[in-house]
Amino acid sequence: MKTHIKRLAITLLMSIGISMSPLTSAAQGVPPPPPDEHDQNGNQHSGNGAPIGGGMTMLLSMGAAYGGKKYYDYLKKLNNEMVD
Repeated sequence: MKTHIKRLAITLLMSIGISMSPLTSAAQGVPPPPPDEHDQNGNQHSGNGAPIGGGMTMLLSMGAAYGGKKYYDYLKKLNNEMVD
């Protein structure tokens, strides 16, 4: 049982470290200059800012669900081996 707690603690610490890494990364200080056609026929979009929030949330939630299912199956198999 100690190895399960140790493995769970290591996994938890690694997942916290990975999830906190975007907060510590350095961002660009100055935005890029506008294109040459800027403000000739109205403001033109620079093409930056692709939305990735929804896809990232789906990816993380599906990965967490998959990991939870694998851990649940592992514990169920472990309990079945202990009973037999």
